[in-house]
Amino acid sequence: MSMTMSQKILAAHAKVDAVQPGQLVMADLDLVLGNDITAPVAIKEFAKFGTDQVFDKKKIALVPDHFTPNKDIKAAQQCKMMREFAHEKEIENYFEIGAMGIEHALLPEQGLVDAGDLIIGADSHTCTYGALGAFSTGVGSTDMAAAMATGKAWFKVPAALRFNLSGKLPAWVSGKDLILHIIGMIGVDGALYKSMEFTGEGVSSLTMDDRFTICNMAIEAGAKNGIFGVDEIALEYLAAHCARKPVIFSADEDAEYEKTYEIDLSTIRPTVSFPHLPDNTRTIDEVGEIRIDQVVIGSCTNGRISDLRVAAQILKGKKVDPRVRTIIFPATQNIYLQAMDEGLLKIFVQAGAVVSTPTCGPCLGGHMGILAEGERAVATTNRNFVGRMGHVGSEVYLASPAVAAASALTGYITNPETIKEN
Repeated sequence: MSMTMSQKILAAHAKVDAVQPGQLVMADLDLVLGNDITAPVAIKEFAKFGTDQVFDKKKIALVPDHFTPNKDIKAAQQCKMMREFAHEKEIENYFEIGAMGIEHALLPEQGLVDAGDLIIGADSHTCTYGALGAFSTGVGSTDMAAAMATGKAWFKVPAALRFNLSGKLPAWVSGKDLILHIIGMIGVDGALYKSMEFTGEGVSSLTMDDRFTICNMAIEAGAKNGIFGVDEIALEYLAAHCARKPVIFSADEDAEYEKTYEIDLSTIRPTVSFPHLPDNTRTIDEVGEIRIDQVVIGSCTNGRISDLRVAAQILKGKKVDPRVRTIIFPATQNIYLQAMDEGLLKIFVQAGAVVSTPTCGPCLGGHMGILAEGERAVATTNRNFVGRMGHVGSEVYLASPAVAAASALTGYITNPETIKEN
């Protein structure tokens, strides 16, 4: 039976020769992830399983990143529960202040993700790791609890959509613009419970950071997961970060896809998602005059070093509009240090921006960047639902780091192509 990449990974971990869409399988897991919102619920459920030990101390990762540094007493209690559980169960991969990072940038960086892995996380953007040829997907806290106890999870095998990429992205256009374009094209339910598989000669022109961003937002099209094949670019990243030997799965030539989309990367324009759904997209040429109050550059979607470099390239030697609060979040401590070494943080501060420790804070309206009623933000985050970053009367416009940085300078959503470099 012919299979896609995702189906082959599920079959291998379920220890069966083949699977087909709609089939239910119990599969062994390589990694189980939780954060400071979801893990405390899972920890309470874990206590009901009647076991004192997790299934594997090396295959669980706990990352308090949403409300950390603790924003209030409740957040402190949540993190305390995680910390005590991690120490009690001797969980090796616990990352807090000092070693912290935004989970979906941190785990690949720490070498916890490998090609061919099967990963679940109690966070919807766990699909990020498909960039490295892993099957990774978000689950609920109860599933996380069961997985910590057993090392297994149930899966319904997804059907697949293929996105065949050709050409190369133009200047100032990135993986964020591409995934926003795709979500705008197919809708927020266009890939509902399907695997989004990215193929074609155009893939080789995408950086790892582009691929992480694209897979991160697969869930915004309703997908079960997003996944790229493992090429030399992915292997180079894995060699630098992961000590394990990758297990590479490739789709069969006659693998069945429900639909194939042909996308010429050279035609993609800087793209903005208007409130209040990620599929409400317009190209930068169609935006019009939108006054903004805040810019956020960072998150698990766009807080990597290439994102910061693009923002710095635009902001260098300039000043942000004094009416625009500009907040920049490197996604991990290592990225923070790299940005410091490259002088990027100095550029941001001199431009009038503020640089924060790694945190998910503003993305979900948690802290460090909350919007008031009537305010608008351009954010490199992944969701722009009603009230996502604060007041229900506020608005979030999703964009790339280039668009966000350009907009910070002018106070309006701005085409980065119009900003003259120093």
